Amino acid sequence: MEAKSSSRWSLNLSGTSLLISISTVLGTAVLLGDWLAHRLPWQLSSLTLPFGICALVTALLGYWVVPILLKLKTGQIIREDGPQAHLKKAGTPTMGGVFFVPVAVVFAILLSGFAADVIAVSALTLGYAAIGWLDDWQILRRKSNKGISPRMKLALQIGFGVAFCLWLAWSQSGNITTIALPFGFALPLGLLFWLLAAFVLVAESNATNLTDGVDGLAAGVAAIALLGLGALVAPTSTGLMVFCACMSGSCLGFLVHNRNPARVFMGDTGSLALGGALASVALLSNTLWALFIVGGIFFVETLSVMAQVSYYKATKGPDGVGKRLLKMAPLHHHLELSGWAETQVVATFYAITGVLALLCLAITFNQ
Repeated sequence: MEAKSSSRWSLNLSGTSLLISISTVLGTAVLLGDWLAHRLPWQLSSLTLPFGICALVTALLGYWVVPILLKLKTGQIIREDGPQAHLKKAGTPTMGGVFFVPVAVVFAILLSGFAADVIAVSALTLGYAAIGWLDDWQILRRKSNKGISPRMKLALQIGFGVAFCLWLAWSQSGNITTIALPFGFALPLGLLFWLLAAFVLVAESNATNLTDGVDGLAAGVAAIALLGLGALVAPTSTGLMVFCACMSGSCLGFLVHNRNPARVFMGDTGSLALGGALASVALLSNTLWALFIVGGIFFVETLSVMAQVSYYKATKGPDGVGKRLLKMAPLHHHLELSGWAETQVVATFYAITGVLALLCLAITFNQ
């Protein structure tokens, strides 16, 4: 009975219906957010205008860029040990981050009036996009799933993270080494703050990267999380609000081409950039607690990989083979192999992220 019920549900879901649903929800959310904050939706410093412009420009640009990526033979190399249903996706162009990330960054800088904090988070976002592009390019050049070495990738992520932290220390006045918590609590960390900051930047970018494994999943979850974070920081930083709205809109525009069945994948170029954007905004606005909640899906996906690897190592027998906690990690692959359709996984993760975003806003505005 359970399998039949799941099948009926998955039959009623399609990539197009999910795109329409998330577009309607996010579109309504930006309008409602501006109305509640007494902002006009056509103002430069609003949620609606930056979100709408970036969504439209990215969607239209994709119709030009995706065929170019296809001609350049940037087809995705699919893991043979992954879900067998994914093998049919081989050849789908990747590196989609090369068009939706720059759109968001350019419009964020312009619409914010070249605000210093927006330029800083944009630079970090583009830096992580560059790392992702290098990794994607190596994968395509070698025609394998191996890009740059994990050590090189981590070193570059830490390098850009340290550069951002140095700018943060130089530009911010006051005690920025104290972490704000809900309900008026605070956690003074002193010099440990900088270790945490670098860790968050690297961890969040890798978490979004791990989540990018199903058509429309990472882009949609990031669009919701970014918009939630943007609404949260709006009272204290108009520039960061505009940046988040632009990034969220670009993710939605990318979904026009990335929804199931995807015509293009974002690749590491896009996924690493999204994680960097989320983490840098949270650090600059001192909303790490909110990032942890609104990015709950990213955290769980990462945790599922860590648990899988740890359990496998802990249960290794004399033959060197261990047991698996999940059918496959990350969690979205486990759900797929458990009978969930891709669109069912995506819809569920969208809904969870939406609830988490509302929870953050409820906590913030009811303190």
